[in-house]
Amino acid sequence: MIDFEAARVKMVDSQIRTTDVTSHSVLSAFLSVPRELFVADHLKPVAYVDEDLEIAPGRYVMEPSPLAKLLQLAEITKQDRVLEIGTGTGYVAALFARLAGEVVALESDETLAVAAKANLASLHCSNVSVVTGPLESGWQKNSPYDLIFINGAVEEVPEALFAQLREGGRLLAVVGYGHAARATLYVKAAGSVAGNPAFNASVRPLPGFRKAAEFVF
Repeated sequence: MIDFEAARVKMVDSQIRTTDVTSHSVLSAFLSVPRELFVADHLKPVAYVDEDLEIAPGRYVMEPSPLAKLLQLAEITKQDRVLEIGTGTGYVAALFARLAGEVVALESDETLAVAAKANLASLHCSNVSVVTGPLESGWQKNSPYDLIFINGAVEEVPEALFAQLREGGRLLAVVGYGHAARATLYVKAAGSVAGNPAFNASVRPLPGFRKAAEFVF
């Protein structure tokens, strides 16, 4: 029988604290959310390894260490309304539920969205709404947002997402693929958005965010 609680503490101590994550609220969130709940039965024994865990073809629960660094960079408060792009089975939304005031978790895959709703309900995450639609379009209905988080690497951030940020709001994404990818924090000021690359972060791509092909004559 696996002691998941002990595994969770070990994950935080050996994978997250060691990557300069010192935010008390972020560490507490990772200690309180059972990662094993969000993966299939055959992956539960490895739920706390520092790896991405596949939840559907091309979709993953992000590995803990870069995810924790991203959430620390976001500086989330209980006053924040957050839009998560690509919630999958809901793991990151459950973390946000403990960090933010209100969370909209967007998912394009109906099956994953159903799983996310069930998982979040089982953890009593009453401040999270799971919605279904194209990821690259965001969720205009509940905008503007204080924070938009893209749950996976993208080649570029669609303008539609920046448009859903409030003035002073921020968008956090890993831009680029592989080891050249950079965690980038965008901030909206005076109606325009500027991005500040923060650190290298190699995470799995989120489908649907490649640049449109450009024709060269």
